Amino acid sequence: MRGMKRSVLAIALGMSLTAHAWAAGKEVTPAKVRQAHDSALVLDTHLDTPANFSRPGWSIRDRHDHDGDQSQVDLPRMKEGGLDGGFWVIYTEQGSRDEAGNRAARDHGLTRLVEIREMIAANAADFELVSTAADAERIAATGKRVSFISMENASPLASDPSLLELYHKLGLRMLGITHVKNNDFGDSSTDAAGPQWNGLSPKGKALVVEANRLGLILDASHASDQVFDQLLELSKAPIVLSHTSADAMFDHPRNIDDARIRKLAAKGGVIHVNAYGGYLISIPKHPQREAALEALSQKYGEESGRDEAKVQAYLKERAEIDQRFPVPQATFEDYMRHLLHILKVAGPQHVGIGADWDGGGGVAGMEDVAALPKITERLLKEGYSEADIHAIWGGNLLRVLRAVEAVAEPMRR
Repeated sequence: MRGMKRSVLAIALGMSLTAHAWAAGKEVTPAKVRQAHDSALVLDTHLDTPANFSRPGWSIRDRHDHDGDQSQVDLPRMKEGGLDGGFWVIYTEQGSRDEAGNRAARDHGLTRLVEIREMIAANAADFELVSTAADAERIAATGKRVSFISMENASPLASDPSLLELYHKLGLRMLGITHVKNNDFGDSSTDAAGPQWNGLSPKGKALVVEANRLGLILDASHASDQVFDQLLELSKAPIVLSHTSADAMFDHPRNIDDARIRKLAAKGGVIHVNAYGGYLISIPKHPQREAALEALSQKYGEESGRDEAKVQAYLKERAEIDQRFPVPQATFEDYMRHLLHILKVAGPQHVGIGADWDGGGGVAGMEDVAALPKITERLLKEGYSEADIHAIWGGNLLRVLRAVEAVAEPMRR
């Protein structure tokens, strides 16, 4: 399907791998991992990297470092880690829901959409916008990075839900209903005020119909259990969780229980497993640390507005806070506990990867996308076949997209 990836992948794997038995006693060698990983269409469903696109001096073409400048995804590391692409996220923080707040959300969403499209256009030799599942396979075959667009939090549509059609025409292919607070379309899983709508609002239910008509994948990550249940019931196409982990491994409102995972799978959906540490393990609340981090964020402003000097100053002060107020850090093994559990519950045909890169994701031992082959390595050691790995990395997602496209086609006539 694709050209061979950088030899650095083989070097990194050769340094870290030891011989293990898998399946019927077969050895997991660096060559076996490289073959399985390179032959898969490796997609991640939640890349918050567009927050970096407008950073002064930051370029997707340069190799960055998470500890050095707070970024986890760029073209060199995508190549090193074999990441063929995924969903660039239009994320909008939930602000006030009055007229002024809704206008601000509208403007922010459209600005971020333009920034994503501009990045793709400016790097057309390496990235291409995806409209269909067939597009994704065609683009990957050329060696370019497969570029989907998604929306996390539908608040940019609150002032005018009809904007969804414009977003679709400009490349949007996945729609997440909420973020950490309730909005005009539905309840969040983490709003301290509790549910407002007991699931989807009337506007939210209408949004589901329109998403089905246009051919948008519906994403229930961050939404309440009631929203998940109603999306599963109302949508004529399968839905996804773009970046969610397992309640059974760590009971957190942002995670999902096994019964719902099974219902998602039964309706053809896919859960993409999150690597956000606070959803993988228990990290005790530390009021002094949280106050210090909040003050730090206020001091330096949004990440997208920080130049290199501000980034370095921020990182220095952040390291001092970490030293004064240490908290547990999730590890690669914590991530794999969630992934392997979900695979057992849903089956490999209903699981994918959505690690929340550049949005808080990443764990000790898997700090950026260059480390993605470690997942393939571990899955092989656990006895999953190459066909399973192909499904998990991208095949399941494209199956859902094809189903969404099939539902939309007669509805749009």
